[in-house]
Order: sequence, then C-alpha cells, then structure tokens
Amino acid sequence: MSPRPPAELPHNLQSRSILAGQAAAAAAEVEQALAQPPDPTAAAFFDVDNTIMQGASIFLLARGLHRRKFFSTRDIARAAWQQAYFKYVGVEDADHIEQARTAALQFIAGHEVSELEEIGEEVFDEYMAERIWPGTRALAQWHLDRGQRVWLMTAAPVEIAQVIARRLGLTGALGTVPEHVDGVYTGRLVGEMLHGGSKAIAVRALAESEGLDLERCYAYSDSSNDIPMLSLVGHPCAVNPDGTLRSHAKANGWLIRDYRTGRKVASVGAKAAVAGAVAGAAWWIGHRLRRRRSV
Repeated sequence: MSPRPPAELPHNLQSRSILAGQAAAAAAEVEQALAQPPDPTAAAFFDVDNTIMQGASIFLLARGLHRRKFFSTRDIARAAWQQAYFKYVGVEDADHIEQARTAALQFIAGHEVSELEEIGEEVFDEYMAERIWPGTRALAQWHLDRGQRVWLMTAAPVEIAQVIARRLGLTGALGTVPEHVDGVYTGRLVGEMLHGGSKAIAVRALAESEGLDLERCYAYSDSSNDIPMLSLVGHPCAVNPDGTLRSHAKANGWLIRDYRTGRKVASVGAKAAVAGAVAGAAWWIGHRLRRRRSV
C-alpha cells in the first residue's frame, strides 16, 4: 500500500512529493553495497544540512558554482535571501517553493551530469569537509561498525548527496533527482524536491525494496520538516534540533543530541542576524545597480 502524502500539501504537490520520494529511492539503488551486511534489516537515515554538516549543502554548492561562473553574485545574494526568508520568517507555501525550485534548476540546465559530479567532489574538499559535525559522523560510524547500512537524506541534488556519502564512507544517498537526457540536465525535476514528506516516502520505498524493518531502523535530523521521516522508524533522534523539533522530541520521548556550542546565544540572536544580513545584501545589490547606471 502506498503511503499517504502529507494532507497539508495541495494535490499537485502531493503527486510530485510521492514521485520525488520514489525517484530518490530508485536512484539510490545504484549506490547499494554489493555484499550483504551482517545486519541486513536495520539501517540509519541521516539528514544532511545542520545534521551531518554545519550549514546548507546546496548553498555551499552554490558557492562552488559561483566561483566557476555558473551565475552572478547578485544571483547568489538572492538565493541567500530566500533561504533566510524560508527559515526564519516561516513562509514555505507552494508558490515560494516553486519559485526557489525553478531558480535553482536554471543554474544547471544544459550542463552535463558528469560536470556537476566533478564539481561536487571539488566543493566537498573546498567547503564541506571542514563543516562535518564530528559527533554526527561518529553516530554514522557506530551504525557502520554494527554492519548496518547508512543513508543520507537531503533536498540537495542526488549527485552531490552521493559525493558526500562516498567521501564519508557511507552506504549511499537519497536526494532530489534532477531530470537529465543523454547526460545533460533539462532544468526540470523528477517529481518534487526531496523535502519533508517526500523523505518519508523515499525511506518507506527503500525499506520495502531492501527488506528493512523500520522498527529496527534509525533516523536523524535537525528539522521539524523531517518529523514524518523520524516518525517512521523505531529509533528517531533529533540532532542539533530547531525549536519545534526539540519540543516534539521531548513530548514523544525521542533522543536529542546537540553538537553545537553556544546554542542558546545563537538562537536568541538568529533573527536579528538574518535581518542584518538581508539588509546588507539588499544594500549591496542596490549599490551595485546604482554604480552600473551611473557608468
């Protein structure tokens, strides 16, 4: 029986959410370990952003693409503003998601899959390796040492997710699946971003294909958006959680692990810091535009 999509999503997003989860699970099959693990019915699923890695992997990828002239400084400033808006203002409706989705895909349309994979390897070395949380990495290794498979779950493109998983020695990754034809990106997605309820659908699909017992599985995330995925498994754990997830975890008796320092101080100042960053970005863009007009 197919899992029910989140009821709060419009019907068209429900369909794309289901397709995204199924596509992610299918894409992950190529990354399976060939040898049967000693504990074949248990696995662990890790969110990436602020769970495995400090910060947003897609933004770090954007920095790498910006250095390689995929897009302008103005584009990356707009992307940073959108990320801050979604996270701290709390608006994540269908229109905003669609706008962010379309803008992100424009950057890779027409480029080859192999090109993004190569850049992903370089970006991992340049920006990501130093941002891996040692505590969460140790959790992943704990599962590997017990013969359990470990999968990453992220809204980042699956090609980048697989680079991160491979460099960390994990089993594989499930991520957003950009459509490509003959090895060239079309600028469209297969379904929707692997986000929220889509992750739960992907985990269930992978569990069915791999013979996993979800009651014996583990899931780790920092975000309340991943409560559907965390609720699927017998051993959910909130890692570096946001306020909503922390409250939910406490209410449901879930484990909580926090590897950040100065968490309370950062939380108090977060909205002010983002407001300042957004204002600064807006001033910088306006300043650049005024200079261009005056030339």
